[in-house]
Amino acid sequence: QVQLVESGGGLVQAGGSLRLSCAASGRVFSINAMGWYRQAPGKQRELVATITSGHNTNYVDSVKGRFTISGDGAKNTVALQMNSLKPEDTAVYYCNARLRRDYSGTYYDYWGQGTQVTVSS
Repeated sequence: QVQLVESGGGLVQAGGSLRLSCAASGRVFSINAMGWYRQAPGKQRELVATITSGHNTNYVDSVKGRFTISGDGAKNTVALQMNSLKPEDTAVYYCNARLRRDYSGTYYDYWGQGTQVTVSS
């Protein structure tokens, strides 16, 4: 069993900051990448930022320069520092991990339960 537990969402005014955290626990052998996705009402889930085990990062254009993703491979955690938040950042944010549960296993995607981020104007 694998669990991804998120924390750090909430309500903030435009221009403010929030930090999201996510920890993977359970039967985790190795993690290839972790990341954050978001889904706003009536919209499809979109990638926000990802980080690989080699610390390569990728961001959606709309958050570049404002959000920073970081990871700790030893602790199986990932964080998203969100600065200069805008109302259009309002969404449910989901943690994702691409991992395998044993040496010979296939990598699969696992998801957290989601945390609400609301940015007021």
